[in-house]
Amino acid sequence: MRLDILDHGYRKSTKLLFALIRLFSGHPPPDAAKLVFYRPAFYGAVAKRFTHEAMRGPSAWSVADRELMAAFVSQTNGSAFCIGAHTATASRAYRDEAKVRAVLTDLGSAPLDTGLRATLRMLGTLTRDGTVDAADMRDVLSAGVTSGQIEDALAVCVAFDTTDRLADAFGFEVLSAEGFAAGARYLLRRGYR
Repeated sequence: MRLDILDHGYRKSTKLLFALIRLFSGHPPPDAAKLVFYRPAFYGAVAKRFTHEAMRGPSAWSVADRELMAAFVSQTNGSAFCIGAHTATASRAYRDEAKVRAVLTDLGSAPLDTGLRATLRMLGTLTRDGTVDAADMRDVLSAGVTSGQIEDALAVCVAFDTTDRLADAFGFEVLSAEGFAAGARYLLRRGYR
């Protein structure tokens, strides 16, 4: 059930921003944007900083890799809005939609390097089961992933495990392919600020 609060209660400056987004993009602002502007001191400002750092901050993982992690975590959670948003963004970042679809269809046979595959498996286990063990981490480390890369991947997982649940709780509207493409262009240009 969609909660009504995403459509009401914004300051005039925010309403103007939403109107400009609609004017320049040809699409209404997605519910993810509406959520971070609703009570920004409570959730939005902190979430934007954390997510931007996880997705665009310094990392040995590429932006495309981190967007793929977000899509993978979202698929594990079954969050339709976030699957669409991050599949579109990862596809655009890699310039390879087939690769992203292959990962989301069958991780085991997808064209990935060993380290990213092991990391995605670990994130899937963590997202699905809520825990990982030492053997899961040894598998990732033995695939050549550094402890810093693991920390970065875990930050992506935290950001989107939270966002996925909010998207489902608030009933985020699933956008058209064109809407997701517009969002992907924005996220790749500006990040999560």
